[in-house]
Amino acid sequence: MQTTITLSTHGPGLYEFTREVEAFTHGQGNGLLTLFCQHTSCSLIIQENADPDVQRDLQAFFQRLAPPADDPSMNYLVHRTEGPDDMPAHIKAALTQTSLSIPVSGGRMALGTWQGIYLFEHRDAPHTRRVVAHFLRAD
Repeated sequence: MQTTITLSTHGPGLYEFTREVEAFTHGQGNGLLTLFCQHTSCSLIIQENADPDVQRDLQAFFQRLAPPADDPSMNYLVHRTEGPDDMPAHIKAALTQTSLSIPVSGGRMALGTWQGIYLFEHRDAPHTRRVVAHFLRAD
């Protein structure tokens, strides 16, 4: 079973889409869910969904880790044709994940109490992002 989840972003940040994935796996029995992001300048993460400070701190950390290409600390970057946010976005995506695997038991994802599934947008401009969800039933 497979579907594509489309997400609209409006700049850097974490966009939770746990509910959309829950709707896809609901009642499907036991198996393995794979999520795959079809882009190279955003990523997927499982992260705390209770305290918004966690999201702010993660964004601040990655901003410090890979600032825009026009920052003096990034003058070594060569790829700049798509703007100063593009190559840092690729770096951030390379350091995180473009796919996730989540066990499903009794039609429910085996996420922890405070865990949510997020698309981590690394670009400044709005984008339409696609995540392929594939469920492999085990029973």
